[in-house]
Amino acid sequence: MDTIIWILILLTAFNFLLKQTFWPTKGVWLAAVAGAVFVVLTWPYAIEQSKTQIADWLSDSALMLDIAVVLTVEVALQMAFCLLTVHTMNVSPLGKRVWWAWKVLYWFPGILIFPVLFFSLTQLIFALPGISFQQVAWGFGGVVLVVVPAGRWLVKWLVPEEDLRLELLFLTNALVAILGVIATVNGRTAIEGTATVDWTALAGCAGIFAAGAVIGLLWRKWRGKRI
Repeated sequence: MDTIIWILILLTAFNFLLKQTFWPTKGVWLAAVAGAVFVVLTWPYAIEQSKTQIADWLSDSALMLDIAVVLTVEVALQMAFCLLTVHTMNVSPLGKRVWWAWKVLYWFPGILIFPVLFFSLTQLIFALPGISFQQVAWGFGGVVLVVVPAGRWLVKWLVPEEDLRLELLFLTNALVAILGVIATVNGRTAIEGTATVDWTALAGCAGIFAAGAVIGLLWRKWRGKRI
């Protein structure tokens, strides 16, 4: 479970940097300053944490379910940004609602990066005993201020094609969603398994899928005739 948590942390940080590659330089520096200020302001809360308490949080099923909800919302927003960006590249002119929705998703940096920064600060405090907590926080804030624009430049240099970065952002968010489900389950199953099949429910689902397919086909033909 610890390995999955660390993979999620690394993927969250990578997705944050990957999203910055679509932003202008001013927006990247603004995000870097926001992350550095967050680190500096939260050190009084970080020093109150302990390794045992953090381990208890990670094993708390209710808390992990709440985190899974936030993770799902963020992944959905980032994947929606990828899909809308592709839509804006292929459709012109755009409707006002679509344009505003894309603009909001474009400037959405992500929420999970802040818990990742807080967790990283606590781990750094544990690893540097004997050093002033304020010095650790200010030093880590300075590192964040430098790493965000530098990491954004590195990712953009390694993957210069914008469409490839967009596809990578979509796939890494999908991977985050899968790992988030695994971390949420935490070795448990959400429901008890059963060896019987509810044929009525299965037939109902199949009927709904078939009806949706027919409606979609008829709608496409009707739209084709109008065009």
